[in-house]
Amino acid sequence: MSEEEKKCSGNCSSCGGKCEDEGERKLRLNLSRIKRKLVVMSGNGGVGKSTVAANLAVGLAIQGLTVGLLDADFHGPSIPKMMHLEEAQPLSDGETIQPVVVGKLKVLSIGMMIDEPDAAVIWRGPMKIAVIRQLLGEVAWGDLDFLVVDCPPGTGDEPLSVCQNLLDGGEAVIVTTPQQVAASDVSKSLNFCNQLGFKVAGIVENMSTFICPECGKVTEIFSSGAGEELAKKYAVPFLGKLPLDPVICRSGDSGSPFVRMNTPAAAEFRKMVEKLLE
Repeated sequence: MSEEEKKCSGNCSSCGGKCEDEGERKLRLNLSRIKRKLVVMSGNGGVGKSTVAANLAVGLAIQGLTVGLLDADFHGPSIPKMMHLEEAQPLSDGETIQPVVVGKLKVLSIGMMIDEPDAAVIWRGPMKIAVIRQLLGEVAWGDLDFLVVDCPPGTGDEPLSVCQNLLDGGEAVIVTTPQQVAASDVSKSLNFCNQLGFKVAGIVENMSTFICPECGKVTEIFSSGAGEELAKKYAVPFLGKLPLDPVICRSGDSGSPFVRMNTPAAAEFRKMVEKLLE
C-alpha cells in the first residue's frame, strides 16, 4: 500500500474513494473466510478477560479447530506474555501481515510489533480504528474455524470498532467477576451488544470461588452468582464459573495456558468450550 493510500480517508480528491473501497473489499474477503468470530469483552478491567481469551483460543485449537487469536488491547497487550510469544515477530510483505503460527493457532498482537516492550502506545481514536481495520483486513488469517479477539475493557473505540466490523457473524463472550460492583459494569457491555445488535454467545464468571489446596474448603471471596444473574436478566447463555486459582495465575505468567492442564479449573473451562461449540 502506498503512502498516499495509507493517509487517505476514503474521501480525498486524489483517489475518489477508491482506497476505502479497496480496504472494505479486503476486509470483507478476509472475514468471509472465518466461520465464527468471538469477541471477549468486559465492562471493567482486572476480571481475567485476556486469560479467558487466550485459553479459549487454545481450548478450541485442542479440539482440532483452526483458530486465530487477535489481541486488540493496544495499551495493555497481554497475549504475547500469556502465550510465551514475547520474542515472536510477525512478518510483512508490505501488503499483508503474517500472524505467528503455533500449531493450529495463529496469533497476532500489537505487543509483537513494538520494539520496546514497555513503550506506551499513545494513539487517539481514529488511529485505533484504522489499525483495527488493518488487523482484521490485512492480516493473512486464512481459513479459520474461529477468530478470538481480546478487547480492552469498556465500550470505547476498540470494542466498538471491532464489533462494528464483525457485526455480520460476530459473537461476544463477556467476562465478569462475582461481585455486584463488577456486574454493574458488565451490564453496560451487555447493553452495548444489544444496542449494536451484536449476539452474546455467553457469560463467564471468573474468580468465582477459592478452593483451598490444603483442605479443599470452598470460600466465596468475592461473593458469588453475579454471572448467572446477568445471564438470566439478559436472557443469554451462562457458560460457567472459574475458580480463583493460583495455578491459573502462574500459567499466565509462564505463558502456558492452563486449559491444557489436568486440574478442576481446566476441566471446567473445557466444558465452557464445549458449550460454545454446541
